[in-house]
Amino acid sequence: MNLTGMDIMGESKQIIGLIEGDAIPQLFIPKLIKYFKKGKFPVDKLMKFYSFDQVNQAFDDFTSGKVIKPVITFK
Repeated sequence: MNLTGMDIMGESKQIIGLIEGDAIPQLFIPKLIKYFKKGKFPVDKLMKFYSFDQVNQAFDDFTSGKVIKPVITFK
């Protein structure tokens, strides 16, 4: 995708760069844990574990949106 100045300025848009969500881990992680304990952040439902021999299934599930964070285990 090639953006021109008019693509951005025409509708008063902004481009902002982020690195890893631009969060402060010492503040952000305790908040996530608090939300998880209250049932407001279902991190366990965002991840699914796959054995290494299921790597193709993990990739397919991720690209289809079935799972947000596939985790490959090497047992």
